[in-house]
Amino acid sequence: MANVKKLTIRTAAKPALVISRPAFLADRLVYVAVANKALKYRHGKSCVAYIGTTEAGAARIASSAAFRAEDLLALHGVTSISFFVVTCAARQAVKSWHKLEVGLVLTFKHLYGDVPKCNVKGKNQKWSDELEYFTRSRLENVLKKHEI
Repeated sequence: MANVKKLTIRTAAKPALVISRPAFLADRLVYVAVANKALKYRHGKSCVAYIGTTEAGAARIASSAAFRAEDLLALHGVTSISFFVVTCAARQAVKSWHKLEVGLVLTFKHLYGDVPKCNVKGKNQKWSDELEYFTRSRLENVLKKHEI
């Protein structure tokens, strides 16, 4: 037993998951998964790989990160994914976070020709009243903010 080789211990240089304060300030929010490299879409390239929503706050973002990591990291050249929180003001009798998610997905589809790589929802979705709550330019700016 004295000649048994010791096991090597490695630690990652970057954190596996970082959760910031904005994720805890609101329970109902939208999050954007951004890859470390631009992904090819029909009308261009974008680092945005997924747009999702939650009513459970940071806990849902963490579970989504774990659930989607395999699909996202399987994309060619993607070695890391960052998740960003996007929120909006509340409005009585309106699920504003849901309107924001739909607006972002449809804006992405308008800009790049497809929904983000890992989104299933939104492929056949059409605009309803989202532009009554948000301007198209602001939705575009939110998406373009996450480009390399």
